[in-house]
This record gives sequence, C-alpha cells and structure tokens, in this order.
Amino acid sequence: MSQKKKQDIFTRFATRVAGILGHAWVFALALVILIIWAISGPLLGFSDTWQLVINTSTTIITFLMVFIIQNTQNRDNMAMNIKLDAIMKKSGITEDDLIEAEDKSDKKLEYDKKRIQKDSKKRSQKTSRK
Repeated sequence: MSQKKKQDIFTRFATRVAGILGHAWVFALALVILIIWAISGPLLGFSDTWQLVINTSTTIITFLMVFIIQNTQNRDNMAMNIKLDAIMKKSGITEDDLIEAEDKSDKKLEYDKKRIQKDSKKRSQKTSRK
C-alpha cells in the first residue's frame, strides 16, 4: 500500500490545501479579490454589507487556515525531530536528554542551551591553545 493511502483524510487534505495555497498565483488571486472589493466600495456606498462581506470572508478563511498551517507545521516538526534523532544516533551522540529535547519544558531547554554553549566554548578554547 502506498504512503498516500496510509495517510488519514485530514492529513491528505491539509497537505494538498497547504501546497495549493502556498503558490504565488493564490496570493495574486487574493490580491485581485481585495482590489475588486475595494473598487466596489464607492459603487456600493461603503455600506455595512460591503464591509461585512470582507470581514466575514477573511475571518472564516483565517480561522480555517490556522488549522491547516498548524497541522502542516506539526508534521514537519515531527519529521524533523525524527531525522535529527536518527542523525544524532548515527553520529554517536548518546545523550538521551538531547535526543528527546522536544519533550522538555522551555526552562530546561534554555538550561541545556547554555550548558552546551558553555561546553562548546571550553572545547574551542582548548583547541585554540594547542
């Protein structure tokens, strides 16, 4: 069975929508729609309905796109973490706390970052002395 068949319906939908909406022509289309809406303002007397159309449309589109974007980012981040974990294991990096860093709190990540930077500076100073 192919990878596409194994994906659930929402994943396939989110991937397809994110791919389509990421094209420049979609941006151009949205821009044209906004220009047409703006031009129609004086013709419609800048009515409440005229304003409501754009406000409602943009709110609905934004609301739905948040879920599409978040789904795509979650999958990308998970794939990146898996790939980085595999590279770390192949490279012989055995610190489990680094391999599972995505599961840590912000405070613990900041501590680890400072510790690694400190260790890196120490190593570079030792190397430059030799």
